[in-house]
Amino acid sequence: MENAFGVPLFLRTQTGYVMTDQGETMLRRAEAVELAMIDMRQEALDHAQIRGMVRLTSIESLVVPFIVPALQPLLTVNPALDVEILFSTATINVHRHDADLALRMIRPEHGNLRVRQLATMGFGLYGPPEGKRPSRMVAWPEAASLGTLLKWTEAFNPPQASRLTVNTLLGQVEAVRYGIGISVLPHFLARNAGLHLLTDRLPDGAPMYRPILLVTHADLAASRRVMSVADAVSDEIVRGRRHLAEP
Repeated sequence: MENAFGVPLFLRTQTGYVMTDQGETMLRRAEAVELAMIDMRQEALDHAQIRGMVRLTSIESLVVPFIVPALQPLLTVNPALDVEILFSTATINVHRHDADLALRMIRPEHGNLRVRQLATMGFGLYGPPEGKRPSRMVAWPEAASLGTLLKWTEAFNPPQASRLTVNTLLGQVEAVRYGIGISVLPHFLARNAGLHLLTDRLPDGAPMYRPILLVTHADLAASRRVMSVADAVSDEIVRGRRHLAEP
């Protein structure tokens, strides 16, 4: 510091060092710099460790069978890591940092984002496990983020047909299981509920499937807490690729 500032900070004596008036004047600021560096070092360590809050927004159907099992071992060995799982049919903006990670079926068109396709989710038209096929349609309410699912439903829905609208997948599965109606559902959920597959193709012969995309803000690529959650969830979904895609 003496060399950098060109002022004497200490008097050198045979018995040691004695601070000069200039040194006394600069001491408080020097201590403040030291404390700031200590704080910066601690923040860097915290950033490198797996601790803090990670917000993950997800497709509803993946929360129970994939995300919760994926997080169990990670949270067990990292007690300082907190995870918040958010579900909404509306799109949560990762670019605005509304969430750190997002599992989506629609690829974002802009933003400083990293997008990775983990798997493909297959869908089919399902009816109750047994009995007569109901004429009623079980469907989602109108929402911009559900455009593809609504179009698929309309393809099987005759004009003026009665319907039941439910804004949760589990509610739709149960409605079909109880024989209320038929519905376009993910294969893996319908299969687990013992529902009867009517068709895995649209009336025009096109298959029904959607990509499962993991979206991360590029600025968070170096965050251990965020990437640890991303890796755990990704690995679990990748292991279940076949289960997700096939009837």
